[in-house]
Amino acid sequence: MDPGGASRRSSRSAETWRGHIIQQLKHRDRIQSAMFQDLIRFYTELLEKTSMTKRLLSRPPAEGCARSSLQQLKKTTGELAYKVLELQQQIKIKEHVLQELQTRLQKEGGRLAESSEAKQALRDEVEQVRQKNKTLKAAYDALLQRQREAESKLREEKEKEERVLEDMMHQKKQAAARMNHRNERRSRARQATMEKQLQTAARSKVIVESSSSAPTSRSTSPKPEDQDKSGGRGATRLFRSASASSPRFFSSIREMFEKRRGHSVHSLEEDLLFPVGICLSARVPVRPLQVLEAHEQGINAVRFSFGSDLLATGGTDRVIKLWDVRAGSLTHRATLDGSTEGITCVEFDHMGRRILAASHNKSALLWRLDDSAPKVTLTGHSRKVTAARFTCVPHQVVTGSTDRTVRLWDLNRAACVQQGEVASFCSDLVCSDSSIISGHFDCKIRVWDSRTVSCVQELPSQGRVTSLDLSSDRRQLLSCCRDDCLQLLDLRWTNDRMCFRADGFKCGGDSTKAVISPDGCYLAAGSADGAVYIWNVSTGGLETRLPDRHSSSVTAVSWSLSGEHFVSVDRSRRAVLWSDI
Repeated sequence: MDPGGASRRSSRSAETWRGHIIQQLKHRDRIQSAMFQDLIRFYTELLEKTSMTKRLLSRPPAEGCARSSLQQLKKTTGELAYKVLELQQQIKIKEHVLQELQTRLQKEGGRLAESSEAKQALRDEVEQVRQKNKTLKAAYDALLQRQREAESKLREEKEKEERVLEDMMHQKKQAAARMNHRNERRSRARQATMEKQLQTAARSKVIVESSSSAPTSRSTSPKPEDQDKSGGRGATRLFRSASASSPRFFSSIREMFEKRRGHSVHSLEEDLLFPVGICLSARVPVRPLQVLEAHEQGINAVRFSFGSDLLATGGTDRVIKLWDVRAGSLTHRATLDGSTEGITCVEFDHMGRRILAASHNKSALLWRLDDSAPKVTLTGHSRKVTAARFTCVPHQVVTGSTDRTVRLWDLNRAACVQQGEVASFCSDLVCSDSSIISGHFDCKIRVWDSRTVSCVQELPSQGRVTSLDLSSDRRQLLSCCRDDCLQLLDLRWTNDRMCFRADGFKCGGDSTKAVISPDGCYLAAGSADGAVYIWNVSTGGLETRLPDRHSSSVTAVSWSLSGEHFVSVDRSRRAVLWSDI
């Protein structure tokens, strides 16, 4: 090593150390000078006065001057002594204040040390949180990537599903066209055969003897000698008879008008009209008989059968559940599955053996009650189906959808036979004897000819229509609207309508269902606050309010045709059975 460099470094460090000491001494001098500045000033004045006194004493004054000077000196000395005492007292006070400040400084130093430790601990926690955030961010990025891949696959599957659905619809249309062509050919062939047989029967002659036991004979080309032989018989007569001449004639006519049931989903008993009972007086529900969690998710629809002994509920969990209504309670009977998305509407047929449902999966489904799998699936709508109803014509149903169409279906062929288009979403449907009535989001109610599915009349509504219901005599139409109003319309006089409102009633959604009681005396609907409101038709006022049983918006209600029971369902999976007992 270089000795000269080491000496230079040591001299430099020594100078640095000396400079640091000098700076510390200057700093302390400034602090202490500031604290004792007043004392130093008074002390300086004291010294000046003392020196002046010495000068006075050193001079030989005259006797009179000496005496006055002495008095002046005593006075000055007393004042200075008093000032010295005051300054000493001030010094003590300032020393006490300084001690307090030092004590506070020590406390603040301790707090500062604690704060520094807490700050370091927080920094450590922040660093740990940052590390956790980095880990979570990496996991989130991985999940986001997986989600994007899943969404991409979902889009591909949906596109594939749409293509498959289009292909299936195309194939169904082709099959329907082929079936129609075959049926038309068969009908023409049967018609030609019948016409040929009619012509043959018209040309034939039948001879009937007066004796009932004599056999009848027929000749397609009678000869003169035969006519001569028969002309001698006075008790015979000549007439044309198709029934006597061609046993196959009636069989061909019977085949023409007979329904072919080889591929039908119905039986002969289902073609018969079911006698519906008449409710003379409906019971106004007062208290709940049973409250149960009916589905795994929210319930969208509820309906009693025509016999009032069976209840159907449909929800967003994609199933329909059947409940036996016995002795004031609901007992689970069966579950009907097969829908790939939520159920929006349910309805029984008049015989109570089949159930029809609308679904979010752009289709309507038909079940037999003894089979959990759907018997018929009606596909063709491009968006969710909001309503599906049996018409008054056997083997016909009508559906409404948010694709702005109303479609009429033939259940024998599972094919759409008529279609009506409209400018607004269809929210609900009801069917009368010769017409179909639909409610829409454009605040209109439309009446359709059930034979051609053509709109024949438009009726204004108070707001967006959420549901429709017909009275038992099919004379009054109830509509529930999003403006929190129920409107009762007399179909015989379209200008005769009544509006029903109530304080607290609020329509909870675009599919909230309202109903008319079987006797036509009451209206019922569920509210967004979880209560059920019942109005009296004759008075126009609120009859009763049923609160505290639903924890969410009531989506649908149903009145049994016997008038004995009433059911309400909500979005929180709950179904409540009510009665007046």
